[in-house]
Amino acid sequence: MKESLDKATEELKRIDHLVFVSLKYTRTADVLKSIIQRTINTFSFGFEALLIYAKEQKLITDFPENLALRCNILKEIFPDKKELHEYIDYYLKLRKIMRAEYTQREEYRRHVTMSVVIDGEPIDITMDSAKEDFEMLNGFIKYVNEFIFGKPEEEY
Repeated sequence: MKESLDKATEELKRIDHLVFVSLKYTRTADVLKSIIQRTINTFSFGFEALLIYAKEQKLITDFPENLALRCNILKEIFPDKKELHEYIDYYLKLRKIMRAEYTQREEYRRHVTMSVVIDGEPIDITMDSAKEDFEMLNGFIKYVNEFIFGKPEEEY
């Protein structure tokens, strides 16, 4: 459980660098795509920590390797945790974004944009949205730490 959270924290540090250094200087859709992939990895490690916690609390006996099934199990185990459900839904949306065809606009400029269409809805990923996602991901890691250990963790 602690190992999964440590992995999530390490991924968060990598995302921090991608958002505030790499993206600032390269401004390409490939960097945005890399940020999304690392965000998915961070969520996965956080969900794994929650599942290990649930297993230790004897809420479940085992959990599958399939990431989508893990999300369903988390929703079943913790039906009253609305914030967790929002994180899970956002994670599943990010996975769809990664698999979708994308186009890029204004590469090498301040308003670099990666555009995808998911379920008929156009989604634009920009430098600003990447920063917002990073802040939300920071909140997720804090949420998982508080959920498992009952106390807030220091800033990352």
